[in-house]
Amino acid sequence: MQSIRNIPPKELVPGITGHYAHGTNMTFGYVEIKAGSDLPAHHHPHEQITYILEGRLDMVIGGKPVSLTAGMYYVIPSNVPHGAVAKTDCKVIDVFNPVREDYK
Repeated sequence: MQSIRNIPPKELVPGITGHYAHGTNMTFGYVEIKAGSDLPAHHHPHEQITYILEGRLDMVIGGKPVSLTAGMYYVIPSNVPHGAVAKTDCKVIDVFNPVREDYK
């Protein structure tokens, strides 16, 4: 058994840092986001589930605004454009299928 925080962090953009564990078919991420951080709109072939542990994350997913707070999740289908702005400091779980090779 390991602690996710023992995995070396990967900075996605300034203010957004994740620790990622990889299985055979999926990637699990524990992500810390500083208030005001902006993840520009992007897309990828991976299906993604984002679950909010703490904070408020305002996202635009497929052109639709979505505000997520603690306890909420959103399933982002493959290749759907999405981006986010943290309204507060956030702690988030992201799960991807298939594996995010670019996060290894």
